[in-house]
Amino acid sequence: MGYSIDSRMTSELAVNALRNAVALRGRSGAIVHSDRGSQFRSHAYIHALRAAGLRGSMARVGTCADNAAMESFFALLQKNVLNRRRWTTRHELRLAIVTWIEKTYHRRRRQNALERLTPIEYETLHQTAHAA
Repeated sequence: MGYSIDSRMTSELAVNALRNAVALRGRSGAIVHSDRGSQFRSHAYIHALRAAGLRGSMARVGTCADNAAMESFFALLQKNVLNRRRWTTRHELRLAIVTWIEKTYHRRRRQNALERLTPIEYETLHQTAHAA
């Protein structure tokens, strides 16, 4: 997963998040799923997908179930970070979000959908099995 933060949802924000994901995971040939937001249909985003060797996949119009995982993630983010206090600067909030994602969500939060493993444990286990 890659992420980026800004004051508006733009194609640049989506491209930065995609580049972050590629830098962290480097999954050439992977499928990247998104909703039908204009930022994901922009020339810049499509070019970044192709340059990284990734394939885009988009949800059908009106299929809210496609976004259920992300809506759940954002609800947890809001409960555990955003609503905990008032943030003085966007930089301070960004650090809190990144810290929560990297230290708590990825490394300590076990998920039923991942066989009660954390995302990092699940990914490591499946990478090792795939490599073997």
